[in-house]
Amino acid sequence: MSRFLLALAVSLPAAFPAAAESPRVTAVEAVAVTVSDMDRSVDFFTGVLSFEKLSDLEVAGADYERLQGVFGLRLRVVRLRLGDEQLELHEYLAPRGRPIPADAHSNDKSFQHVAIIVSDMAKAYARLREFKVSHASTGPQKLPAYITAAAGIEAFYFKDPDNHALEILAFPPDKGPEKWHRKDKLFLGIDHTAIVVSDTDASLRFYRDLLGLQGRGESENFGPEQEHLNNVFGARLHITGLRAAAGPGVEFLEYLAPRDGRPAPTDLKANDMAHWQTVLDATDVAIGAAALRLAGAFFVSPGAVAIPGRELGFGRGLLLRDPDGHGVELVER
Repeated sequence: MSRFLLALAVSLPAAFPAAAESPRVTAVEAVAVTVSDMDRSVDFFTGVLSFEKLSDLEVAGADYERLQGVFGLRLRVVRLRLGDEQLELHEYLAPRGRPIPADAHSNDKSFQHVAIIVSDMAKAYARLREFKVSHASTGPQKLPAYITAAAGIEAFYFKDPDNHALEILAFPPDKGPEKWHRKDKLFLGIDHTAIVVSDTDASLRFYRDLLGLQGRGESENFGPEQEHLNNVFGARLHITGLRAAAGPGVEFLEYLAPRDGRPAPTDLKANDMAHWQTVLDATDVAIGAAALRLAGAFFVSPGAVAIPGRELGFGRGLLLRDPDGHGVELVER
């Protein structure tokens, strides 16, 4: 059992009661990922995937060191937008972190991606091939009719320059919100971020019962198309979707088979390339921190950290790890 799951298992009850002191999450503000070469990553996301660059700045100092749990940091942050959703790229100019292991797999517990909706899968795949992106899937997969909740969805996993997994996804006419059926652009926005979890119930206690995200459906996916999408032989997944009132969703991927995915490294740091953090807007981070500590959540920050300069647009923040080690940042604007 990972130290992250153990921390919650020790003190978090099977059903965490709603309380006024719990952090009230109002939106999934953004998804952030650590990169090794900012200019290269910006070129990739804007040039290949049509993201728009919104801001570019550097931060340093004790407040950010405590927030991110990295001493002596100098951090460059670029905010990108695609449709209504936002992605943050974090480059640690100092200290430099570790690359993603070359033998990382889609069923490892550290796995996370963002699902980018496209209006035409064939055209989107052709564009990725034009730029010679690295495949994670063998090719685009259309999920079969026997997976009722996902039937007709087309999807493809690929890699960015740092070996992060990304997904393009196209909904059939009978699925997905109306905005994902526009035809005016090829890349439309981010539907969700997906994380591999070892225990759906433990993750629900964290994201739903503690943080207040709401369930938005589930599915059990299996078969050759799913195996080739994830590039995991024998893959059988229990998938659970959650959402806040605004922003992209959070999707759990629990591998019912195979169960040999590796846990997240216990020494994972925010400057490592395997680190992602889902950024959640919350109404009162300081009060929420007390409830999270009482519940046994794993803190990276020492507590709610005040950011007097508000360089990144928020006044207080708190970085946590979920039961499987995925980064979750609560921010108060």
